[in-house]
Amino acid sequence: MPSDLSPVIAASARWLLSAFPPAAGPLNDALAEAQARHAVTIAAALRYPTALDAEVLDLLGPGGSGRLDAVTGVDTLPLWAAEFDWRTRVDETVVSWAACLLADADLAVVAAACTAATHHGAGGIGGTGGGIGGARRLTVPSPRDHRAAPLLRHPDLLHPIADLHRAALVELLAPAPSAVARGRA
Repeated sequence: MPSDLSPVIAASARWLLSAFPPAAGPLNDALAEAQARHAVTIAAALRYPTALDAEVLDLLGPGGSGRLDAVTGVDTLPLWAAEFDWRTRVDETVVSWAACLLADADLAVVAAACTAATHHGAGGIGGTGGGIGGARRLTVPSPRDHRAAPLLRHPDLLHPIADLHRAALVELLAPAPSAVARGRA
């Protein structure tokens, strides 16, 4: 069974970018996509930390974007149409956690560091590895990154999505800050 989270990562990042579109222009598109993919990749690694978790996801499916669409007011789409098939591969918890990470760079640093403890670990899925270097646009966003994705990085706009599963993410990462702080010293 595959332990590849790529379909969930791609669909969840696509959902974020369609709900919170980047500023106009191809460079902004690319920068916003990089930020969304980093956030979703880290969230997916934390949500499905073992190979078995990823295999169960592959077997049962992620659940789709239905609740997310309803929260953002997009619940009128004909989800049975072929052009919306990708929405069935969206994982609500992964998107919610990614929204938390996009809205809070400090939380993103802790989350990125925690991916080292997952099956996906260093050099893992999406190229983020266990450290924060591969997810720099997420963890240390430049002013250019913020200008490229003003909606995707706006805490007030992300709030309804982030709050869906924020408590579970905070609980998961609760022991991590002291370990991360020791690593920086």
